[in-house]
Amino acid sequence: MNITLKIFYLILLFLSTFHFKAIAEPTLVRSKSVENVTGDYQTMALTFNNDGTKMYTSSMRAGATGDRLYEYDLTTAYNISTATLRTSINVGTYSGSSTNIHGAMQVVFNNDGTKMFIADHHKTIIEWTLTTPYDIDTASTTYNAGQGYDTNANQKRPSSVAFNNDGTKMFVTGNHKSGNPQSIHEYTLDNPFVIESGVTHVVEVQPDPQPDYIDGIVFNYDGTKMYITSSVDNKIKQYKLTTAFSISTLSLQGTLDLSNYSGLGNARETAFNSDGSKMFVIDQDAEVYEFDLTCNWSIIDGTCDDPITTSDGGKDILSSIESQTATAKQIAIQASTPVLNRMYWLRRHRNNDQLSNQNIRLNFSNSMVASLSNIIPISNKTNEVLDKLSDDWSFWSEGSVSIGRTGDTSTSSSKKINTKGITLGMDKKISKNRLYGYALRFGNDDVDVGTSGTNLDTESFSLSVYGTFPHDDEKFTEGIIGVSTLKTDHVRKGGGSTRTGERDGAQIFGSLNYLTTYKKEDFNITPNLRIDLSYTELSKYREKGPAALVYKAQTIETGMISTGFTISDILNFNTFTFKPNGGLELGVDFSPSSDATYRYLSETTEYTKSIDQDSKNLIANIGFDLITDNGFSIMTIYERNQSDNAHSDTLYIGFGYIPSDNNEYAMSLDNDKASLTYNKNLNGFDIRVNSNYNLMSSIPDYGATIELVSTF
Repeated sequence: MNITLKIFYLILLFLSTFHFKAIAEPTLVRSKSVENVTGDYQTMALTFNNDGTKMYTSSMRAGATGDRLYEYDLTTAYNISTATLRTSINVGTYSGSSTNIHGAMQVVFNNDGTKMFIADHHKTIIEWTLTTPYDIDTASTTYNAGQGYDTNANQKRPSSVAFNNDGTKMFVTGNHKSGNPQSIHEYTLDNPFVIESGVTHVVEVQPDPQPDYIDGIVFNYDGTKMYITSSVDNKIKQYKLTTAFSISTLSLQGTLDLSNYSGLGNARETAFNSDGSKMFVIDQDAEVYEFDLTCNWSIIDGTCDDPITTSDGGKDILSSIESQTATAKQIAIQASTPVLNRMYWLRRHRNNDQLSNQNIRLNFSNSMVASLSNIIPISNKTNEVLDKLSDDWSFWSEGSVSIGRTGDTSTSSSKKINTKGITLGMDKKISKNRLYGYALRFGNDDVDVGTSGTNLDTESFSLSVYGTFPHDDEKFTEGIIGVSTLKTDHVRKGGGSTRTGERDGAQIFGSLNYLTTYKKEDFNITPNLRIDLSYTELSKYREKGPAALVYKAQTIETGMISTGFTISDILNFNTFTFKPNGGLELGVDFSPSSDATYRYLSETTEYTKSIDQDSKNLIANIGFDLITDNGFSIMTIYERNQSDNAHSDTLYIGFGYIPSDNNEYAMSLDNDKASLTYNKNLNGFDIRVNSNYNLMSSIPDYGATIELVSTF
C-alpha cells in the first residue's frame, strides 16, 4: 500500500510539473501570410517600427535580382492580423553593382527611423537614408559610393544585423564557407549608427553549443538576453549576457523547439514587441507567427526576470504599485478633509440655528455632464421633515475635484491624477460649540500612468463619525474615525498588449485636530496641530493577458502630523456677507514603507518592492463664504498640496439656498433639456411650476406647466 501511494504521488508530481511547464511556454496566438516573390524565393527579414504600427519583411533568392522589401501598416499595434501591405521596393540590384547575389536577409532601423540597415547576402551591411521616418518609399542609398560596411573579412554571407540601444555597437552574424563554425561578430562604432567609417571589429564568438545554422540574432531591450534563430533545426536559443551587449559574456539559458507549433518550419528571424510580452517569428514560407509570452523577454521556463527591470514598461508597473499605495493614503485624507471643512464652517457660523446650507437639487442624466456634479454637487432640499429629524439634525453636502501630477523618475513613470468626490453629512448641534455627526463620501480616483495607456480607476465609499469637543470658547479638539471600501480596476498596457485586473481594499482611518482661536473683532487666526492615521489592506489579485502578473495582499499603514494656521474675517455689506479665509499647513509624513510582492502567473519566483511613503507636504488654501440676505450662499476652497516630486490642486465647492420651509427649488439637466421647478406648499396644496428649454434644438423648444397637487 505504501509503495502504491509513493508511486501515485510521483506520477502526480510529474504530471503537475509537465502541466506547469506547458503553460509557461509561448502561446501561439495567430499567424499571417505575407508577400513573397513568385518562384523559388523565400521570406527572410522581420522587424517592426518603434511603436508596432508598421511591419517589414523581405523576399530573396540567391542569384536572382527580383528581391524585395515589404512594408505593412498595422491598424492595431503588434497585432499581425491587422497588417495590410502598404508598399515594397526592390533590393536585389544596386546601381553600379554587377553581382546577382544581393538580397535582404534582415532589415533594422536606427532609433528614429531615418536610417535603415540591410544585412545583404553579398558580404555587406547596406545603409539607407529615409527622408520620412520608417517610410521605405523615401529610402535611398549610395551603396557603391560607400554607404555600407564590407563584412567580407569576417563574414562572407551575412544573415542578420543588430545594434545596441545607442547605436555605438553593431552585431553581424551569418554563415562562413562550408565547414566553418557559426559565429557572431561584435563591432564598435565611433559615431552612432554610422557604418561608412569608424567601425572596429572587437570579437568573434562561436556560441556553445554550436547551432546548426544562424539565421537571425536579436537582443532584449537592455542587451542582457540574446536570441539566435536557426532554420535548419527550427529552434530559437536564448542566451544570458552578464554584461549588456557584450557577446563574449553569453551563456545558454535554453532552447525553444518551434516544431512543436503546427505549420511553423524553417524559422528565419525573430522579433519582439516593445515590452517583450509578444514574440514574432517568420519562416521561409511567407508566414509570420505571433506568440504571447508568459513573462517578458523569456521563452524558456525559469528564466524570467523582475518585470520592473525588463523594459520601459517596467516603469509603468512600479508606478502602478506606487499609485495603488498612494491612492489608499489619499482616500483617507479625502474622506477626512470635507468633514474638517464642515467643522470649520460650523465654527464660523456657530451662532446660526439653520445649519443645512445647501438646498438646490441638480439632476444630470447625460453621462458627460454628470461628471460636473462631482465638481458642483448640491444636496436635496432640507425640508421640514429632515430638519426636525431627531429634533435638530442638520444636513450638508460638499463636492471636490482634484487634479495632480507626479513626475517620472529613472525607475518610475509619471502619473496624472484626477479625483472627484461628493460627501453627504448630517450632524447634531449639542451646544453652541459642541456637536457630533456622520458623513458618507463617494469618491473616484483616476490615475493615468506613463504614456502607454496604463490606468487605475478606484471607486471608494467612506463612512465616518465626527465630533468637536470644546475646552473653552476658543479651544477645540476635533475627532474623526471612519472606514472605507475600495475597488480598483487596473488596466496595464504596453507593446500592444493589454492586461486587466480588479482589486478590493478595506480601510480604517482617523484624524485628531487640536486648535485654538485668537480673535480681534471679526478677524480670526486659528493655529492647529493635527495627526492623521490610516490602515489599509489591499486584496491579492491577478492580471489577465500576456505576461500577466499576480500580486499578493498588501498592507499600507500611514501617519502624518501637520501644523499650521487658518485666518478668516467677516465683511458685512448691505445685501450680503462675505467671509474670506485662508490657511497654510506643513505636514510631515512618518508612514512606514509598504511592501508589494508580485510574480509572473507562470512562475513561482516572487519579487518584492518596498514603497517609501515618508515625505514632507506644504498645503496652502484660500476660499470664501458668501451669504446673501435672500438666502443664497456659496462656499469655496482652493487647495494646493506640494510635496517633493508631486503636487495636486483641489477645488471644494458648495452652493446653497435657504428658503422658507414651504418652498422647494429644483434644477435639472436631462440630456439636451434644461428645466427649472418651483414647488410651494399652500394650506396643504402643492403648487408646482415647471419650465423647460431644449438646449440643442435649432428650432426654439419651450415648455411650461402648472400643477396643483393635494395628498389625501
